[in-house]
Amino acid sequence: MPEFFEVLPPKEAYQKLEGSYTPRLKTEEIPTAEALDRVLAVDILSPEDLPAFPRSTMDGYAVRAEDVYGASEGLPAYLEVVGEVIMGAEPPFALRSGQAAIIFTGGMLPRGANAVVMVENTQVLGEGVEVLRPVAVGENVIQVGEDIRQGTAVLARGHPLQPQDIGGLMALGIIRVPVYRKPRVAIISTGDEVVSPGQKPPAGKVRDINTYTCSALTARAGGIPLLMGIIPDDRAALLDACRQGMEQADIVIISAGSSVSTRDLTAQVINSLGKPGILVHGVAIRPGKPTVLGVVENVPIFGLPGNPVSAVVLFTLFVAPTIRRLSGAPAASSGRTVTARLTHSIASVAGREDYVPVRLLEVQGELLAEPIFGKSNLIFTLVRAEGTVRVPLDQGGLSAGEMVEVLIF
Repeated sequence: MPEFFEVLPPKEAYQKLEGSYTPRLKTEEIPTAEALDRVLAVDILSPEDLPAFPRSTMDGYAVRAEDVYGASEGLPAYLEVVGEVIMGAEPPFALRSGQAAIIFTGGMLPRGANAVVMVENTQVLGEGVEVLRPVAVGENVIQVGEDIRQGTAVLARGHPLQPQDIGGLMALGIIRVPVYRKPRVAIISTGDEVVSPGQKPPAGKVRDINTYTCSALTARAGGIPLLMGIIPDDRAALLDACRQGMEQADIVIISAGSSVSTRDLTAQVINSLGKPGILVHGVAIRPGKPTVLGVVENVPIFGLPGNPVSAVVLFTLFVAPTIRRLSGAPAASSGRTVTARLTHSIASVAGREDYVPVRLLEVQGELLAEPIFGKSNLIFTLVRAEGTVRVPLDQGGLSAGEMVEVLIF
């Protein structure tokens, strides 16, 4: 059996891949309402002041602050009520000295008013109102442009849009935004033993898992999965599928065919597609050591192990950051992590990173991480887990009772 070309630590392997292609980012303009998690392709500047008019933050009375200086319960200030501010309309009147207007939260201050007295600090008296406490100029009022000023930077290019960003853009009347296009990811599943999930597998065959796992992971990372079907262990068929994938997509994933064996064709096919070809064949990691990373004509190509656990771990480490990079977002993982106490020791070997699925449990108010030990070809090892724990490259394992960081799926 031939040896791995060169087994590299995961970080070094990714850096080698990253330096071997140049992202070609394409843009499109889409409705802001549909832009959640999309990455901005331009800097957004505010086209107007927000708010565009002074608004009350309380139910109460719009007043001139100078008319209620020194007001108290023992010596209230008496003001004439000259009107009520109608929500959603500009007040048709202005306040003069000694006057007030009824106003509600969000209402526009009438001309002449510069503060709002809360209703609980007032008392109705005949046609007027007694103010029992003073207010300062601007109190209980949102001023013009207090949220954001016209011409101010709102969001920067490369920013993934969050729900609050969508709301902010809508508040400014920005109903369409330029974003980077989602990268397309061609997913090729290989193996004479693999059949469609809709089939009852004959003896010796298994249903296709990785196509659909990688498809879901692609969508979660911000890409568009293109399912290229199941390709038999045939060099010409795999070569043709890869060429089609390169024509249609920005990234190509080949599931299985990455271990060092005379029957595995991934490395041969990638090298025959063009330059530079294979960059890494073998990563110092468990599960997933026989991983292939390559680039052909500026298209990243990944040969992922066929075992489902290995495929998920390697996708997270290499494919997901590549998808983010090609979508204009930072490549660094944005995955959620939690800290938990390890319930059982995890053995490892120095010189490789181990990723172990764990189940999260809460016992007496403490979060625990319980390792799920199982072979990397058992998909339900992952189904039963909430995340993985990483054993660092230079450690011989982790001890029960240690606090560990869990990367949530």
